[in-house]
Amino acid sequence: MTVKPKYWVLLLFILLGGIDPSYAASTPVEPKVLHIINRLSFGPRPGDVQRVESMGVERYIQEQLSPDSIPEPQSLTSQLNQLDTLHLNPVELSEHGTTHLPGQKPSQEEIKAANKWAKQVLDQAVQARLLEATSSPRQLQEVMVEFWYNHFNVDAGKGRDGLWVGAYEQQAIRPYALARFRDLLGATAHHPAMQYYLDNFQNRADSRPDAQGNIRGLNENYARELMELHTLGVDGGYTQQDVIALARILSGWGFSRAGQQTDNNFGFYFNPKRHDSSDKVFLGHTIKGGGEAEGEEALDILAQSPTTARHISYQIAQYFVSDRPPTTLVNHLTQRYLATDGNIREVLNTLFHSEEFWDTKNFNAKFKTPYQYAISAVRATGMEVNNTKPISNLLQQLAMPLYRCPTPDGYKNTADVWLNPDAMNRRLSFATAIANGNLPLSSIPTDMQQGDRTLQKSPSIPVDAWQLTNTLGNSFSVKTQKAIASSDSQIRSALILGSPEFMQR
Repeated sequence: MTVKPKYWVLLLFILLGGIDPSYAASTPVEPKVLHIINRLSFGPRPGDVQRVESMGVERYIQEQLSPDSIPEPQSLTSQLNQLDTLHLNPVELSEHGTTHLPGQKPSQEEIKAANKWAKQVLDQAVQARLLEATSSPRQLQEVMVEFWYNHFNVDAGKGRDGLWVGAYEQQAIRPYALARFRDLLGATAHHPAMQYYLDNFQNRADSRPDAQGNIRGLNENYARELMELHTLGVDGGYTQQDVIALARILSGWGFSRAGQQTDNNFGFYFNPKRHDSSDKVFLGHTIKGGGEAEGEEALDILAQSPTTARHISYQIAQYFVSDRPPTTLVNHLTQRYLATDGNIREVLNTLFHSEEFWDTKNFNAKFKTPYQYAISAVRATGMEVNNTKPISNLLQQLAMPLYRCPTPDGYKNTADVWLNPDAMNRRLSFATAIANGNLPLSSIPTDMQQGDRTLQKSPSIPVDAWQLTNTLGNSFSVKTQKAIASSDSQIRSALILGSPEFMQR
C-alpha cells in the first residue's frame, strides 16, 4: 500500500483540523529557478530564491560547481571546529586512550572508555554532516558528498568502522566530490574504512596460517563490489575469473598495525608478504607482477572503462533528473565522462545544461528520500541549527540512519523505496513539530565536544507560514494553495511542510 499525493493534505487536515479563509498566497516564482535550487541543493533557505532570481540561473550553476569560491559562514566554521574528533585520521582514532600492550586483554575500564570514545567520534561525525548539509552555502558539494558516500558506502555498524566513517568522509569522499572519478576511486580504495568494511585487509595470496593459526587466503569481497557497485555495474561484463584476478591484484592491501610504518596520513598499508606477485589477466589486460602498483593499474583500467562511464552517468542522471533517466541523457553524460577523463564537475555541468534536465515533466518529479526531506524542511524554516539530534532521530525512524546502511550498495534514491504509509505519517509528525517550533534545533548543547545532550533551550517560535511560502516560491498546486488558505493560521506551516509538493524535489 502506498499513500497517494492527493491524500497528504487531507491527512494533515484530519490530524490538525481548523479552518480560516483569511490566508492569501504570494506570487509563484519562475519554475526554472526553483528547479535548479531543488536539484543543486537540499532546498532553499530564506532568501535563496530571490538571490538566484537576481544573479541568474547560469551564474548560480557555475558558483555551485566551484564550491571553494563560496565562503563558509563563520558560525558554521566555529561549530565544526568544536568537533575535536572530526579531523583525526584512522590511526589516531584507533590509538586514542590505548594503554594496554598489543596482545594484552583490555580491562573493563578500558573497554568502557573505548565505547565512550567510539560513541563520541560517531556522534561528532553525524553532527558535522548534518550541520554542513543544513547550513553550508556550498550546497552542490553537500549533495555530492551524500551521493558519493552512498555510492562508496561504508557501514558504521561494522566493528571499527564506527570509529572511521567520519574520517572516511573527510579524507576519501569530501575532497573529491567534484573532482576526477579516478581520484575518488583511489581514495576510497586505499582508505582503511573501505579496506575493513569489505574485508580486503584479510585478502592474502597464500594459504599459510596467521599468528592465530587461521588460514584465510584470497578474499574476493572487495574485488567483487569494486566492479559490481563502484565501477562497471552489475551487468558490467566481468567474469568470476576477473573477480579472482582483481582479488589477487589487491592482495596485501590493508591498513597499518602496531609497529608498521606508512607513508600516508590515514593508515593505508601494503604488505608485500601477503601479495600475489605473479602476472595476472584482468578484463583482457595483462598486468605484470609489480606489487602495490598492480592495484593502481587495475583502478586505472576500471576508471577509464566506457562501461564504468555509463554506470556512473546513469546513477548521476537518476539522482538529478528522474528515477528512470532518459537513455539520450545517459549517453550524453557517458561521452562527456570519457572525453574529460572522468571529470565529475564537467559531467555535472553537461547535465545541468541538458535538454532532459530542463524538461518540465522532470520538474519536482523526484520523491525526496528521508535525508533530503529532513534537510530541506530544516533549511526552509531558516532556523539556526545547533542541535542535530532531532534530525538524526527522524532519519532513524525513517530507516535511513546516517552512516548506518548495512549493505554495500548504499541507500536508494527512488520513490518506490521510501513512499509508504508509516513513513508518510512520520514525516507529517516531523512537519507539525518543526512548524510549531517544538524541535530544539536551535538549542545549544552545553558541551558539544563531549557529546553532552544537556541543552541550553531556546524559546519555541512557530514558523511563519507567509515567510515559508515565500522561501519555497509558492510552488504549490491550486488544490494545496486552497487547503492552506482555508486552514487555521496555526497549522499553515505544517500543511506546507507536509504538502505533496514539498515531498518532491
